[in-house]
Amino acid sequence: MSVEEALAAAHAQIEEGRTQIQALDENSRNLLFLNARNHNWWQDRDVSDEQLREAFNLARMGPTSANTQPMRVVYVRSKEAKERLGPAVNERNREKTMEAPVTAIIAYDNTFFKDFPKFNPFNEAMPKRFEGNEKLADGFGRTQAVLQGAYFIMALRAIGLDAGAMGGFDAEAVDVEFFKDTPVKSIFLCNIGYGDVSGIKGPRMYRYEFDEVCDVL
Repeated sequence: MSVEEALAAAHAQIEEGRTQIQALDENSRNLLFLNARNHNWWQDRDVSDEQLREAFNLARMGPTSANTQPMRVVYVRSKEAKERLGPAVNERNREKTMEAPVTAIIAYDNTFFKDFPKFNPFNEAMPKRFEGNEKLADGFGRTQAVLQGAYFIMALRAIGLDAGAMGGFDAEAVDVEFFKDTPVKSIFLCNIGYGDVSGIKGPRMYRYEFDEVCDVL
């Protein structure tokens, strides 16, 4: 398929999608945003490899600058892997992390630009921006991976799982334990499973209204 044919097919796919659905219904918005919470306690229910793959396959389609894909994910599930992670997690976060069916380490690879010929072959000059400029690559890559990490949380919710995203860990220790001698660095942890609502200790706290923090110019 030529570039022109691929572009025409992409346009057709977008238009077809617009005819199928124009907006999410109320139930879908509740699932993703309005009724969803960041969970700390977990039901005794397994999370399958297929679910983890499904969530990633949704999250990877979220928009990033120049189609960059620096996010890396390590799913920590086995007892042995949890024991490796546990000492790096702050005490107040350790129990819920050890009890979660899965904990994802959301990280980024600051050599992401080496794969530009694969994920953005139409912009041959793009890799040169980052070659030899570790500071630029690190900042840009981390920003794009944070975006991808947010999509990942929403993807988990979209397939019926709950998430418990958190900082509160020793990133350097995690990097030594899981990413030693690689260009990958951790950003945040995300516990995954089916949330136990008894772990929610209060109503949703205040969120800013539109007029408090938004301007239309």
